[in-house]
Amino acid sequence: MSSLVFLVPLALLLGATALGAFLWSLRSGQYEDLDGAAERILMDDDENEPPIAK
Repeated sequence: MSSLVFLVPLALLLGATALGAFLWSLRSGQYEDLDGAAERILMDDDENEPPIAK
């Protein structure tokens, strides 16, 4: 029972820290462009390559 005196505040502190990190990431714009990275892998960069000599 005495371990709960230590573990409950520790769990609340860790939860508050995780919530704070999540709210910080929302405010800093981490979730603004969710489709950008997914679509970037599908784009071809062939137009930037030099022509092949035959």
